[in-house]
Amino acid sequence: MKQNQHSRRTNELAREKLASILLFEVSDPDLALVTVTGVEVSIDKSYLRAYVSCDADRYDEVTAALARAKGRIRSLLGRSLSWRVTPELDFRIDTTTDEAERISRALEEVPPTLFVEKDEFGYPVGQAERADEAGPAEKDEE
Repeated sequence: MKQNQHSRRTNELAREKLASILLFEVSDPDLALVTVTGVEVSIDKSYLRAYVSCDADRYDEVTAALARAKGRIRSLLGRSLSWRVTPELDFRIDTTTDEAERISRALEEVPPTLFVEKDEFGYPVGQAERADEAGPAEKDEE
């Protein structure tokens, strides 16, 4: 969605209120250790998309818990925001932290092919090519 100072402020306010509701007012154990990473509110404030992060093995569990509690969360959010319209909620799992961790692990694990000798085109120079390079001199000797 298009961002300006007013929409950023609206998104930040909604994120703070939603995080507070999830932390203090919703007592579902499936929503423990869930973090609200971002919120996007439509211009007319009728729609709110919230991005939440959790452990990778709990995606389905957290999605189901948020779906169960969506009505209660919307009601509490409507009271705390005191906007004219209570926004319709859409929860999405934010996988950016998992992707960042996967990339970090990939960078830490250096592939064994990195240290293989390569030709000018970037292809590995194999034993067969080395034998071909040394081969004609050896073939003449036979």
